[in-house]
Amino acid sequence: EVQLVESGGGLVQPGGSLRLSCATSGFTFINWWMSWVRQAPGKDLEWVATISDLSYSRYYADSVKGRFTISKDDAKNTVYLQMNSLTTDDTARYYCARGGTSTGNYDYKDRGQGTQVTVSS
Repeated sequence: EVQLVESGGGLVQPGGSLRLSCATSGFTFINWWMSWVRQAPGKDLEWVATISDLSYSRYYADSVKGRFTISKDDAKNTVYLQMNSLTTDDTARYYCARGGTSTGNYDYKDRGQGTQVTVSS
């Protein structure tokens, strides 16, 4: 059974940072591209970032480029999202997802329960 468990969300002030983690199990992690997506209240699911297998390539939505960094540790079957310079527009529930593409166009059906990120003063 594929399992994805996110952690690290919380309340942060504008300009602050958070690091999200996603522990995975039930599949051969090293063979998969991994992604982060998010969903704000009343909005559609939005692609945030994707990392290729073996971390060869990383791709970002324009809205987070230069502020967020996706990474993964194949020894720990874990993917991370370092988020810096957060703004109120980044407030959303963040999901780790198995799979992805360089453009973010993908059916993110395999994802975790998510972790809430709230950016507010």
